[in-house]
Amino acid sequence: MKQALEITRINRNLISKIVDAHTLAQLNTVPKGFSNTLIWNIAHIVVTQQLLVYKLSGLPLMIDEAMVESYKKGSKTERPVTADEVTEIKNLLFSTLDQTEKDIEAGIFKSYTEYPTSTGYTLRSIEDAFRFNNFHEGIHLGYILALKKAL
Repeated sequence: MKQALEITRINRNLISKIVDAHTLAQLNTVPKGFSNTLIWNIAHIVVTQQLLVYKLSGLPLMIDEAMVESYKKGSKTERPVTADEVTEIKNLLFSTLDQTEKDIEAGIFKSYTEYPTSTGYTLRSIEDAFRFNNFHEGIHLGYILALKKAL
């Protein structure tokens, strides 16, 4: 799982640089032909990792329910985010990973609730969750790069 987490960290470093390279207005823009913003996609990957890894393991999330509701699968951009929210989302990219790494080392992942993903792949273990999360984050990095070009 450590290797999967290392891949996640590399991806999130790329995403963090994209956040830094864009204004608040750009982060909040829904370009023509898209349904969400750069910052929605970034917050969505944080939320999804928490749901796939922690919730399905029966463990508490590191984010609040309001964030889950705003950025979970099936949600969409409802309002512009503030500069403070961007800072929080950017911090969560790494604080959640740092804590996940500690939790792996502590061995807290004991059980996992099977989950059929929308891609047709069923997650059956925490290892599946880590691997699938990287696949999911890669998809959203692709969206983020496309959104970036469309701005």
